[in-house]
Amino acid sequence: QVQVVESGGGLVQPGGSLRLSCAASGFTVDWFHIGWFRQAPGKEREGVSVISSSSSFTNYADSVKGRFTISKDNAKNMVYLQMNSLKPEDTAVYYCAASLSTTGFDPDGYDYWGQGTQVTVSS
Repeated sequence: QVQVVESGGGLVQPGGSLRLSCAASGFTVDWFHIGWFRQAPGKEREGVSVISSSSSFTNYADSVKGRFTISKDNAKNMVYLQMNSLKPEDTAVYYCAASLSTTGFDPDGYDYWGQGTQVTVSS
């Protein structure tokens, strides 16, 4: 059974850091492109970052460039999102998703989704 499970969310002050983790089971992360998405209340789900199956390609939303870093550990079958210099507008539920076909930010291109982890940036 293919499954992805996010962890690492929480409450952090503006300017702080968090590292989100995405644990994959039922497949290996070097078979799939892995994306991080987020959804704030009342807003559509948006792509944050993606890493290709080979790890040769990464991409970031303009709003997080220079602050977030995506990485993959094939040995642990994990994908991470390091988030630095967090802002209140980063507050959202963050989702990990796996795709066989795309490295884009269209959620419809992703085949498997986790349940999400809440990130709240507030003083």
